[in-house]
Amino acid sequence: MDHKEVAARTLKALGGENNINALAHCATRLRMVLQDSDKVDTAALDNDPDLKGTFEAGGMFQVIVGPGDVNIVFQEMTNLISKDVAVSTDRLKDIAAESGNWFSRAVKVLADIFVPLIPILLGGGLLMALNNVLTAEGLFGDKSVIEMFPAWEGFAGLVNLLAAAPFAFLPILVGFTATKRFGGNEFLGAGMAMAMVMPDLVSGYNVAEAIESGEMSYWNIFGFDVAQAGYQGSILPILVISWILATLEKFLHKHLKGTVDFMLTPLLTLLITGFLTFMGLGPILRTAGDWLGMGLANLYDFAGPVAGFLFGLVYSPIVITGLHQSFPPIETMLWNEGGSFIFPIASMANIAQGGVALAVYFLARSEKLKGLAGASGISALFGITEPAIFGVNLRLRWPFYIGMAASAVSSAFIAIFGVLADALGAAGFIGFVSVPRFVPTFLLCGVISFVIAFVGAYLYGRVLIRKNGSIDPDEVNPPAAEAQAAAATPAAVAADDACTIFSPLEGTAVPLSQVSDPMFAGGKLGQGVAIEPTVGKLVAPADGKITVTFPSHHAYAIRAKDSVVGNIDILMHIGFDTVNLKGEHFTSHVTKGDEVKRGDILAEFDIDAIKAAGLPVTTPVVVSNSKKTGPVIPTEAFRPGELIGSGTDIFTVDPKLEPASTPTTGHAATPASTEEPSSTTS
Repeated sequence: MDHKEVAARTLKALGGENNINALAHCATRLRMVLQDSDKVDTAALDNDPDLKGTFEAGGMFQVIVGPGDVNIVFQEMTNLISKDVAVSTDRLKDIAAESGNWFSRAVKVLADIFVPLIPILLGGGLLMALNNVLTAEGLFGDKSVIEMFPAWEGFAGLVNLLAAAPFAFLPILVGFTATKRFGGNEFLGAGMAMAMVMPDLVSGYNVAEAIESGEMSYWNIFGFDVAQAGYQGSILPILVISWILATLEKFLHKHLKGTVDFMLTPLLTLLITGFLTFMGLGPILRTAGDWLGMGLANLYDFAGPVAGFLFGLVYSPIVITGLHQSFPPIETMLWNEGGSFIFPIASMANIAQGGVALAVYFLARSEKLKGLAGASGISALFGITEPAIFGVNLRLRWPFYIGMAASAVSSAFIAIFGVLADALGAAGFIGFVSVPRFVPTFLLCGVISFVIAFVGAYLYGRVLIRKNGSIDPDEVNPPAAEAQAAAATPAAVAADDACTIFSPLEGTAVPLSQVSDPMFAGGKLGQGVAIEPTVGKLVAPADGKITVTFPSHHAYAIRAKDSVVGNIDILMHIGFDTVNLKGEHFTSHVTKGDEVKRGDILAEFDIDAIKAAGLPVTTPVVVSNSKKTGPVIPTEAFRPGELIGSGTDIFTVDPKLEPASTPTTGHAATPASTEEPSSTTS
């Protein structure tokens, strides 16, 4: 490969240097944020014989070059570009997020704030679902479980305490992560949020009732009556307050220096933000929630099914802001007038978000995403949607939109059937206990919501998989990669003059098509196999020269030479996303340029520590230049699911067939058109 020429061709096809805002690379790909992706000549890049494909995801355009070559092409491209565009991969992600539209940026901010909170929200949500099962009347008869079995009352009380705590004190958690996201001291943010939920204040759940009954307590501050109102369960106020606090703190740090800064900045930050919270912004945001609820009630009375459709459409976005916490007082008023439509529609929205999350569970390849989608989807069906919304649906975006649509349709049916709630409860399938007069129609609408959400998300997800190889933009691979892998079924046997490659690891044999990373599973980084190691030692699979040693020591490439096949570039990638460990738990024994013999130790790694960090250790072993060699064919010794020893033959690399129709030794029955590898591990 002429790296300078490839860099020049690539830069031209990308629309020139003025179309590149930022550029980075990983072990195999060039990653960039472009000014205008419409200016890219994707056909030229996809047809370039030295490139392996392109795709766009997460605001980044990516060009697959291959291990050992990508870093050189990257350097040649930066030499051709007159401005400074080279950044780290982490910084590139930030630039990609900042370059999106306002909605994309807002979603990114919300994700940064709420994703760290998913474990506590998920745990609390599932505990709340369990509490609802134990305490709901009419679920297993006229009495609740704890009424039928009083010995369980203490257990139910503890479950309720553990379930309610994360949501009652949610502003503290949000104050911590939001202030950190906005660039302030997270502990100041948490402290401000603590003040907003102090037990001395009237609970945020009872503020409207306290004001209406005249039982609200007030401070007299400079002649103003300031309500001693709490913000339990609220989201929007603390989001706004956290941004103000972080902005004010940064301003004070900039203008105060030394000891004065150290002493006065925390004091002034809390004091000024506290005044703004309780005297102005807090009441305004609470009033906005009250107006929203009253407006929806009036719209529902006026427009019926149309209003049901619209309310169902926007209910989940309302949950994101936390303004749904203002609905209970309105529901109390509606009960006195015959029943509340809000609870049934909230149930439809929650069921829909749970349905799309469960569809993601069946579509996802990543074990991490599957686990989160499965648990949070079930939680949403029982009425707690925050884990599903923030951890899965908003992150992928399209499931959230499909859930909104499913909620809108089922909520229109709620209005048509006139389903009304007589009490609050768990807004999900179990919510039928709160609508005793309309149980059959409530459950029917719930099934409609779930089916539309699940089927719609599943079908759309299948389209994404066919197009991109994955539903997750963080794992997406070029279009048709999966189809290419599926088309490359084993159709040949090894040639007599094939080169044999040996296992660099001891572990369990895994077909390459079954690994969680779609780039490898789709065959875009080369044909080969994968191994789930049981011993943390990587050895050379053949005699050759080390061409790649990644700085984080998680990826290695070796160039072996065969008298018939030619150069064989073998890439070994220990685990997935292990680059994020930045070399921790890895020890490298070679450097780029070293000559090695088969069986020489390349690296050692701590399997248990890597798994404890939440990362897999499944290791693909692929021939990255298989298009230029020939078919890569697993040997009889490589049996998926069985243990394989280090040094065991795992696949052969055939010499590339000539396009002519003349017979080729060892391949008399093989078509001459096998320009692409004719076998995979599937």
